[in-house]
Amino acid sequence: MTRRDTALVLTPVKDGGQRIFGLTSAARLRRLFARAGVEKTITPQQAGQSADPLIIARADAVIDPPLVDVIMARPGLVLLDSDTGKPLIVHAPAGQAKAALDILSGAPIPDGFAAHRPDELGIHYWKALRKREAPSALILRPQNRTQVEWRIFMGTYKGVTDVITRHVWPRPAFHVTRWLAGTPVTPNMVTALSALFVLAAFWLFWRGEYGWGLVCAWLMTFLDTVDGKLARTTLTSSTWGNIFDHGIDLIHPPFWYVAWGMGLQRAGHPLDARTWWIAIWVIIAGYVLQRVMEGIALGALKLDIHTWRPIDSFFRKITARRNPNLVILTLFALVERPDIGLLAVAAWTAICLILHAVQIVQALVHKRRAGQLVSWMEKEET
Repeated sequence: MTRRDTALVLTPVKDGGQRIFGLTSAARLRRLFARAGVEKTITPQQAGQSADPLIIARADAVIDPPLVDVIMARPGLVLLDSDTGKPLIVHAPAGQAKAALDILSGAPIPDGFAAHRPDELGIHYWKALRKREAPSALILRPQNRTQVEWRIFMGTYKGVTDVITRHVWPRPAFHVTRWLAGTPVTPNMVTALSALFVLAAFWLFWRGEYGWGLVCAWLMTFLDTVDGKLARTTLTSSTWGNIFDHGIDLIHPPFWYVAWGMGLQRAGHPLDARTWWIAIWVIIAGYVLQRVMEGIALGALKLDIHTWRPIDSFFRKITARRNPNLVILTLFALVERPDIGLLAVAAWTAICLILHAVQIVQALVHKRRAGQLVSWMEKEET
């Protein structure tokens, strides 16, 4: 049997019209399983006559995406609510539809089925989002809607990222994402707006208008968080959207640093030509080399270097990427020394490049001795 031979069955429930991020829980389940290859949905009445394996779910169940593949791979699995332990979803083997429907109605779980909460399924490492976290499965109710939306929203966050994205933006991004999810605004529209702020920040930095330039830059970084979260919470991610978003992220930072340097003369804080060129080339070369080193390490180590050890994950929070560098530039702009801000970014970039090189050499030596690298997030807790 293939996934296309499997159908989704949604059992009707009270309060089934509740919405999270613009979708009812039933619509969300249909999108989740359709992305996994289960494109056909049938009624509970039709399920009784089906000879195929079925995924039978409460229509008010809300689950994290990593659970879908586990459910599909384990016939007889009964997925329980993370909080209450009530059955939410059953993977019914062929001919077992009635037994599965009875389980969701509150009947005892018969032989041939195995009930587990999400945290008992061994899914503690989300490789795509580089984080260690137990997924959740919850019943959506009017009284817990905000709690469920927050849990789903945080489930879309990367675990290894910079300090601003991880610790400053979540709350405001949650409220903006939830609001946008109920409008016709798409993630790509948000990305397009962030691209306009990229250009505005570049122009303002070039003119030496650092205050307004930083406002535009920070708005861009905020929208850069929102567009991805909007795509993941509404299950509307696309290949083009991913290329569009990450392409902008990859290309624009060096242009900002050059524009910042060019604006120093107009802002009344010029650097001598030699110092200016050294700072700019250190920043640009450091930025490019770090990215190249990460790519080479990924190919050689088969692992994102920032997920290897806890210290590597911490280093990713503060390493010389766009947001940490913007913090440095903002602090020095506030004390009216944008020139020192540029030099500080250059110094931090050089330091991080050296640390990154050491990090990769250590990883290569470890791989030579141990044979492979395993992320600390994949290892079982002791």
